[in-house]
Amino acid sequence: MELLQLHYFRTVAKLEHMTRAAQELHIAQPALSKTISRLEADVGVPLFDREGRQIRLNSFGKAFLDKVETALNALEEGRREVADMAGSEQGSISLAMSTLNRLTDPLSAFLSVYPNVNFRMTQSSMDEMAQLLEAGEVDFCFTAMPIEGPDIDALAVLHEEVYLAVPPGHRLAHRCSVALSEVANEPFIGYKEGFIFQKMNDAFCREAGISPNFVCRVDEPAAIASLVRTGLGVAFAGGCNINATSTPLTLLHIEQPVCQRTFQLAWHEKRYLSKAARNFRDFVVDYFAGQQKQVEAPTLEAAVK
Repeated sequence: MELLQLHYFRTVAKLEHMTRAAQELHIAQPALSKTISRLEADVGVPLFDREGRQIRLNSFGKAFLDKVETALNALEEGRREVADMAGSEQGSISLAMSTLNRLTDPLSAFLSVYPNVNFRMTQSSMDEMAQLLEAGEVDFCFTAMPIEGPDIDALAVLHEEVYLAVPPGHRLAHRCSVALSEVANEPFIGYKEGFIFQKMNDAFCREAGISPNFVCRVDEPAAIASLVRTGLGVAFAGGCNINATSTPLTLLHIEQPVCQRTFQLAWHEKRYLSKAARNFRDFVVDYFAGQQKQVEAPTLEAAVK
């Protein structure tokens, strides 16, 4: 049994499609099929059920895949640990996140200090992030909602107030603050159902005892900003890292209920974190701690999310 066979098997098991797996691995399909057949011969049982051109991981394959994942992850962690011991200043960090815009500035600042570190980033749902951490496919997840799991550890790195955004000339535009119940009958602009920030905004509304009248649901922060500006409705807006002169829209402090988000950096405590990853974690904590002391009055353009 060879290490390359295990890598190939994991890819085929993930895709359950020999042609796509061969394309992803950049090898010829007949060569991949032969490699998988040799692996099954070594193991002593078929790992896939085959029906014509379709393949499905069977019960033997699922049990074997679990051990293969453990072995390959352990080898990767060992490689990274040895690289750290050797004093390598280079490294790679993998991140999954629900939103990128809160991380762009700290990422830029980190790379200015550690230019040889490489990043691999992906935007994921909450369920996907939990799976990625469990499988050891990412070092960290950055999210505004807790990730459930017995071996998941996390640090709160960024606290953000959520405001009510109203267009210029709105009946509440002259106010500094508002209770959410006061806009129960206002048209709302929101994200599509299931989007992480919409789930949090819905919770604010439930706490206030209102059911928003959504006149438009989108999946882009810039779209919400544009629609609020036209006067179509009001919207929730996060208040971190905002340039106060970027837009004429008004953000009102929400008195009741308390509307806040806490962004976390989460990792799997039983997975090895490289020196580069540990440096990044410490850097992000310190960066946001410094930024929180310099928070200025927010406006919408960069806030809505």
